[in-house]
Amino acid sequence: MRAIRRYARFVAATAGATFAALALAAVPAAAQGSGAPVRVLNVAAPTVIDVAVNRALVLESAEVFAEVSVANPGIADVAALTNRSVYVLGKQSGRTTLTLLGPEGRLIANIDVRVAPDVEEFKARLQEILPDEPIEVRTASDGIVLSGTVSGAAKLDRAMALAQRYAPDRVTNMMSVGGARQIMLRVRFAEVQRNATKSLGFNWGFGATSGNWGFNIDTGDFAGPGNAPQAPGNAGLPGPYVSGGPTEGTVRIGFAAGGVVANLAIDALEGKGVARTLAEPNLVSLSGDTASFLAGGEFPIPVPGEEGEVTIEYKPFGVSLGFTPTVIDGDVINLVLEAESSAIDNSIVIQNQGITFNGFSTRRTRTTIELRDGQSFAIAGLLQDDFVDNAQQLPWVGDVPVLGTLFRSADFRRRQTELVILVTAYLAAAATEPALELPTDRIRLPSERELFLLGQVELEPDPGVRSAASRNFEGTYGYVVE
Repeated sequence: MRAIRRYARFVAATAGATFAALALAAVPAAAQGSGAPVRVLNVAAPTVIDVAVNRALVLESAEVFAEVSVANPGIADVAALTNRSVYVLGKQSGRTTLTLLGPEGRLIANIDVRVAPDVEEFKARLQEILPDEPIEVRTASDGIVLSGTVSGAAKLDRAMALAQRYAPDRVTNMMSVGGARQIMLRVRFAEVQRNATKSLGFNWGFGATSGNWGFNIDTGDFAGPGNAPQAPGNAGLPGPYVSGGPTEGTVRIGFAAGGVVANLAIDALEGKGVARTLAEPNLVSLSGDTASFLAGGEFPIPVPGEEGEVTIEYKPFGVSLGFTPTVIDGDVINLVLEAESSAIDNSIVIQNQGITFNGFSTRRTRTTIELRDGQSFAIAGLLQDDFVDNAQQLPWVGDVPVLGTLFRSADFRRRQTELVILVTAYLAAAATEPALELPTDRIRLPSERELFLLGQVELEPDPGVRSAASRNFEGTYGYVVE
């Protein structure tokens, strides 16, 4: 009690008229409307007062009290200013009880004191930082509740970060993000592959025979299993030439004189190829959700088990896309994009337990960007250039200038691939049914008479069917099948 009285004398000596202003700012609404400080009348009418953290108010009792106490000094601190007035200071969020006792220990009143974060100051700071956002602020128990609709996820994060400064880990978010929440992504994949191969090989076959005696020398494909020497009777003579590669570009020169046969086969081949892959998927997703797309197929892969059984697993291939958009502020879209272009590569073959597996050539990218409604970005520079050359020759003889060319085979293969991905994001809104049209709305299937008798396979729609031409569209539109 002495400590409380000493604290009261210190407060009265230093605060002066400040207490009156604090009391008027922090008293309950009912007391503020009457223009008087909070009054405790009797035990039957307990009083509930609200105090903000680090704020104070002054209570005035209708009776003279001799002692004042608080149940939890960590939540609120009290001090007697006079025998009829009490100074209450909010220290931390929570709820406690203030008790007033008369001169003979008689209970005058129990007063519930609720201490909450200082939302008035928080509201002022919030209005300064986000002046155009209709965010409502309320207190609940020892925390802050935010509600309302904001225009973007970034502004929601700013409001939450500011609220954490006033009520750490005690902020309840009931806000929602308004505006357009659906994002349409238009993606164009363009991949070009160029292949070039050249080969030049010289294959010698020389043989001589005399009676049952024969002699044979083969190089290149003549030495392969498909060009074995002929059976006895022609022992030592080269067999029919079988090329180890494509038969196009093969030239064979032969010479025979008695039991001597000499053959020269020249394999010369040049190949070029160009392939183009194009896909234009359009996907729509809610803000924060993930959408995916696959144009291709699934390749079955046999997988042998530990006990000899074989199971089938399917690996997707083709053009695939996955993206997660988030509207963060107005028309600013944060986009996490994963794109992949893959194909079966027959040049990669793996065998395991008698099962053949094909490899895959894959181009994959993952990126995170921010762009506004209608803006585009490109993922380019995904280049790949493979070059392989081989040379086979007879030792020493193939190194002889000019003449060594006849004893040497060489080939090279070059493969170039370039992939470009163009992405455009739009804030999308739902449309009414009359604004939508299907490709089948612009054609009418023929009747049996029109098909078999007149040979008509596609007819104009009936006059009652709406057409795209009646909608005043500008530019090209629709689908064309050639």
